[in-house]
Amino acid sequence: MPIENIYSIDFFYDLLYIMFLVGLVVFVSLYFVDAGYGKMRSEKWGPSMNNKVGWLLMECPVFFVMLYLYFKSFPLYDGVTKNVPYWLFFLFFEFHYFQRSFVFPFLLKGNGKMPVVIMMLSVIWNLINGYIQGYWLFHLAPQYYPDLYTSSWITSPQFIIGTIIFFTGWIINMHSDHVIRHLRQPGDTKHYLPKKGLYRYVTSANYLGEITEWLGFAILTWSLAGLLFFWFSCCNLVPRAHSIYLKYEQEFPDEFDRKKLKRIIPFIY
Repeated sequence: MPIENIYSIDFFYDLLYIMFLVGLVVFVSLYFVDAGYGKMRSEKWGPSMNNKVGWLLMECPVFFVMLYLYFKSFPLYDGVTKNVPYWLFFLFFEFHYFQRSFVFPFLLKGNGKMPVVIMMLSVIWNLINGYIQGYWLFHLAPQYYPDLYTSSWITSPQFIIGTIIFFTGWIINMHSDHVIRHLRQPGDTKHYLPKKGLYRYVTSANYLGEITEWLGFAILTWSLAGLLFFWFSCCNLVPRAHSIYLKYEQEFPDEFDRKKLKRIIPFIY
C-alpha cells in the first residue's frame, strides 16, 4: 500500500469500522480463551519475555505515534488560542501513556513473564489506535471540521464532563494498581484478594478505572475515534475481568459469598 493512502479519509474510516468489528470478535473470543498474561499466564501461549520489558515495548508505540502525528499537524502553527483544545487532547492522551509506558513497568514487582505473542498483538493494536486517535484529532478534524474544536470547545459540556470522567478513571486506575502491587510483603508468595478502594465492590477495579478513562476521552473529544478506544477497551477488559472474577471465586469462595463482589461494574456486573 502506498504510504500516502494511509493519510486518506477513506482509509481512516474503513480502518475505524473494521476495528469496531474486530473489537466484537475480541469480546466474544475472550469469553472462551483467556489472554495468557498476568494472572492468566499459560505456557500454551509460547515463548515469554520479561514482564517489565514486555509492558514497555507494547505500550510505548502509541505514545510515539501520537507524538509524531501531533508534531506533523496544523495546530502547532495556527495560533495559540485556537490550539488549546488540541494541546489538551494531546496532553491528556500522552499523560496516560507516559505513565503506562515509562513508569508503570518499573513499578511492577517480581520477575513475571509475558508471552511474546501477547506483546506483539498489543503493539499492533497500539499502533492502529495511535494512528486513529492522532489522525482524527490532529489532521482530519482540523481539515474537514474546522469549526468543531475551536477555543470554545474547552467550555462545552462534552469537554468538561469528559475531562472529569477521564481523570476520575485515571485516579481509580492508579489507586487500584497501587493496591494490587502492595498485596504482599517482600518474600511472601501467598495469593490475596484485594480489598481496598473499589476492590470492595469489584474484582477488577483497575480495569474499571481504565475503561472509565477512555469513556471520558470519547466524551471530551466527542468523536468516533474516541468511541472506538472506549469500545475496544471494554471488549478487551470486560471479558478479562470475568476470567479474573472466576479465578478469585475459586481461590476465595467464602469471601465471595460474604462480599457479593461484581466483576468490573459495581452492583451491576
